[in-house]
Amino acid sequence: MNRALNWTGQALLYGSFALAVGVFSRWPVYHPLAGDQAQVKVSFTHHGARLAECRRYSAEELARLPPNMRRATQCERERAPVHIEVDIDGQQVLQHTALPAGLSRDGASTFYRRLDLPAGTHHIAVRLQDDPRPGAPVHQRDATITLQPAQVLVIDFNADKGGIVFQ
Repeated sequence: MNRALNWTGQALLYGSFALAVGVFSRWPVYHPLAGDQAQVKVSFTHHGARLAECRRYSAEELARLPPNMRRATQCERERAPVHIEVDIDGQQVLQHTALPAGLSRDGASTFYRRLDLPAGTHHIAVRLQDDPRPGAPVHQRDATITLQPAQVLVIDFNADKGGIVFQ
């Protein structure tokens, strides 16, 4: 009798737990975007340019170094912050400077932001600057894109694919 009561209690507990999981997995209904909205996600991880040029060691500087530390050049580690600007339909909607990670500021700059906008055709212009020196090139990409309702457009930076990428 006691054993049957234990099994029944256990079945009731597991059943109520399964019921609670089932109810809360379907309710309340979650809609990440309104029915007529689309989303643009700006996301990148990118190393900025080195702030100082590498320099060659002289012969006497190399002679002073221990043998296991002798290499031809010395390169500073610190990298430049990465600056990004996004214009949608001629209005600037995003302007941010991502600082490099790490104690020595030598890691990648990372950035992530979501922008909700009405579905439809939009002109998107993106500018990314990873080198603060005067005359350094600015990565640019302009495109006219038609976004469907609930569509997500990802803007990323990939040097292997030519720079700024719309996916």
